[in-house]
Amino acid sequence: MERRAMSGLVEINFDGIVGPSHNYAGLSLGNIASASHRGDPSFPRAAALQGLAKMRGNLARLGVQGFFVPLPRPNTALIERLALDGSEDPALRAAPWSASSMWTANAATVSPAPDTADGRCHLTPANLVTMLHRAQEWPDTKRQLDLAFADRAHFAVHDPVPPTFGDEGAANHMRLCESHGGPGVEVFVYGRPLSERGGGRFPARQHEQASRLVARAHGLDAARCVFIEQNPEAIEAGAFHNDVVAVANERVLFVHERAFANRENAYEAIRAAFPALELVEVPASEVSLAEAIRTYLFNAQLPTLPDGTMALVVPEECRESASVWRYCERLMASNGPIREVIPVDVRQSMANGGGPACLRLRVVCDPARIDPRFLLDEAKAERIERVIAHTWPEQIDPGDIGSEALAQQVVAARDALLDALDLGELA
Repeated sequence: MERRAMSGLVEINFDGIVGPSHNYAGLSLGNIASASHRGDPSFPRAAALQGLAKMRGNLARLGVQGFFVPLPRPNTALIERLALDGSEDPALRAAPWSASSMWTANAATVSPAPDTADGRCHLTPANLVTMLHRAQEWPDTKRQLDLAFADRAHFAVHDPVPPTFGDEGAANHMRLCESHGGPGVEVFVYGRPLSERGGGRFPARQHEQASRLVARAHGLDAARCVFIEQNPEAIEAGAFHNDVVAVANERVLFVHERAFANRENAYEAIRAAFPALELVEVPASEVSLAEAIRTYLFNAQLPTLPDGTMALVVPEECRESASVWRYCERLMASNGPIREVIPVDVRQSMANGGGPACLRLRVVCDPARIDPRFLLDEAKAERIERVIAHTWPEQIDPGDIGSEALAQQVVAARDALLDALDLGELA
């Protein structure tokens, strides 16, 4: 089937507002930053304000920005199912309090209308079954997706992949295209289970069959899909998602040399489906895999600016690394497609293992077809900021998790946000 460009379509980043229960319980096996900060005090108010500042920056640069609200926490249904009574392992007790839905790159996989057989934008919420604290998310995530993208003439929101197959959403999915409104090639990156790759410390969270199921459910053309295995070395180094070592935008793939299991075959497969590919590969000799993961150079946003050039929105940690910032300076001076590198402060998210790319889900669609309550403007940003400043906990210590006082504060804070945004149906 011939794919045509569609007018009125733009790329919108939907960021997760960091929830009032943001804490460092270290629940994510394979996420080195999360594990290294386990038991530290967290600062939910600062975290949420940092995320909001990033959203405001993108709104100013791109003219459009979306958001999702935090999911209800503590999750009382999960508390009951786990029969928590205070005698359990602290990690188990912390799971119903997790604010990990802030990382909306894991909310869903999105296929824009120009790629799909029925000409609608398809969204499949990720089941996130590898980790208990994340597997609880999809029902409430789907409620938001159903509300934000309720126009069934233009959107299809699916149920998640069956739990036999682990699906981590857009964090393992990339799209290449001449323009966002034109037909694209969708790249799905998966990992091999530990049993297939001879063991290892960390699980491969994205299953190949989950990726293939999503592609079929979205009605994608098989000739315009590429399925690539992530490098087990990268997973063992802490790249628990592909977006820790690669990011794509329009014709550009910005990628670490050791991102894929078979590098040359992967590039060949992508070029066969998308000959216009502009590959920007970072050699390990310039930025080591460990340093790329520590600074989250690739867990960056790579938007197209109004003048047609691209900017790389990276964590401040990149500027503080001599080797990474040296590479960034060469990148900006190279006259390549990426002309600007913009550091942002998302330190609270970074300490829990998520950078700028983790905090956003990319949706290509007509903004007029979205429930406007989920689109940011400055007046709405001010309302969100006031609620956060007045109701989000300033600090959460490990011993606070599970307390009735914290539960009351977290619930009241989220309720205040829903009220300010007229989203009471998500209470």
